[in-house]
Amino acid sequence: MSGIEQGSSSDVLDAHERARFEQLVLPHLDAAFNLARWLLKSREDSEDVTQEAMLRAYRFFRGFHGGDARAWLLQIVRNTCYTWLEKNRPVELMAEFDEELHAQPSVSPESLAIAGDNRERLSRALETLPPRFREVLVLRELEGCSYKEIATITAIPIGTVMSALARARKRLERALTQPPMQEANREL
Repeated sequence: MSGIEQGSSSDVLDAHERARFEQLVLPHLDAAFNLARWLLKSREDSEDVTQEAMLRAYRFFRGFHGGDARAWLLQIVRNTCYTWLEKNRPVELMAEFDEELHAQPSVSPESLAIAGDNRERLSRALETLPPRFREVLVLRELEGCSYKEIATITAIPIGTVMSALARARKRLERALTQPPMQEANREL
């Protein structure tokens, strides 16, 4: 007899587990979408990937035995995003950078973003970063994750998280301090 014939499909949670899933995981749906949105840069793709990640989380919720549900869900979202990127945009994952290129005076990305109405400019600058830099910045600065949570979500050591954040912030700073070429062309 198969599991379905016996009434116990492995993809269906019982009422208690479903309620536990709704209590522990669903409150983090916005954070899941936010991470997907920044990694994929497309609202439609992010909606699809977030839905796929939530289905995976639901399907494998029996394997979650406590701990940080938010970090657990964001790790699933991250992995789902990278799987999607590998299939649909493999070139984007290979983007490298030169840390020493265009060294600028020390100005924090936060102070640049706060000065005036730079939200759109900040969004465009974030989108220029490689996905792995965007993810650590989004997790730390927008989602408020600790270094330890980011290390758990990304499956990289805390030291690497701190180093990636430093490089991402420096890269974001360069993107914000360089004269915006497209803006200058639009004004003409």
